Amino acid sequence: MDIQNVLRQAAEWNASDVFLVAGLPVTLKCKGHQQRLTEGILMPEHTQALIDQIYRFIGRDQTRIAQGKDDDFSFAVRGMGRFRVNVFRQRGSMAAVIRLIQFGLPDPALLGIPEEVLSLTENQKGLVLVTGAVGTGKSTTLACMIQRINQSRDCHIITMEDPIEYVYRHERSIVTQREISIDAISYPAALRSALRESPDVILLGEMRDYDTISAAITATETGLLLFSTLHTSSAANTITRIIDVFPAGQQQQVKIQLAQLLKGVVCQQLIPDIEGRLIPVFEIMKTNNAIQNMIREDKLHQLDSVMMSGASEGMCTMDGSLLKLYQQGRITRETAMVYCMNYEVMAKRLGV
Repeated sequence: MDIQNVLRQAAEWNASDVFLVAGLPVTLKCKGHQQRLTEGILMPEHTQALIDQIYRFIGRDQTRIAQGKDDDFSFAVRGMGRFRVNVFRQRGSMAAVIRLIQFGLPDPALLGIPEEVLSLTENQKGLVLVTGAVGTGKSTTLACMIQRINQSRDCHIITMEDPIEYVYRHERSIVTQREISIDAISYPAALRSALRESPDVILLGEMRDYDTISAAITATETGLLLFSTLHTSSAANTITRIIDVFPAGQQQQVKIQLAQLLKGVVCQQLIPDIEGRLIPVFEIMKTNNAIQNMIREDKLHQLDSVMMSGASEGMCTMDGSLLKLYQQGRITRETAMVYCMNYEVMAKRLGV
């Protein structure tokens, strides 16, 4: 079996992921559903051979795998697209999951990303977070936001990703892209370096730990605009996650910093519409005076009420967005109930 044929088939089927796991056929994920690409199952030697082909094809060494570590990297194939790869061990054999990324940058209108999300790029400084579970399209939303700035402002954009997914051309902005483990040893190291590179906008792939979150806050305080992601499901959970990373003695200071720095939080999910296609649904929080006070005074349970009443400012809750999609006939009642944040309240609003 040839890995290039597998990737070509995945691209033709518009798959989002390819799974190379022993005990299963080669499997594609298409519109949220698994499709078996081959009839025979892969044995450990088959997955090893396919993964070896990837490394030979892109000329990458297997040092990290030899050290017993996972390996993350990306590569491009002319005529197909870009591929983000995670290679790991499971049950003593090699496995890989390959994410497909189309050439070119995504079109927010075609993807259903609303202007209320893109308008967060109008901030000249501060912290903007896009959050959600793995595979919900956070990177795609951020790519649309970065491209909006690239096309509209004269500035220096620095992206830090692990690995790089979308590749930007220099338009009105200068776009510098750094891949963690290749161009920089870590996110904190890349952030420290970036502050000496005259940045106006930074895209930080993920705020994954104390060191990265602390470095991101410090960088934002210098007066630039920083975008990043977290694996959280709501605006309130996002703020709580950041605060809780810090020792108890620092948390009040962090609340004050966040109240000043945080400009917006976008939480998103991918959900099936009535035709089975995956569409994005958003919770959007834009920091105003009321929200600043709630962050400082640890009254995050009141955020939903401010977002529900802040439609004129471009805000909405996740449940409000789901209800709107249901009322528009785009999703079923069952889908709204499955993906809502507050089951009892949503049940009442839908008359369940």
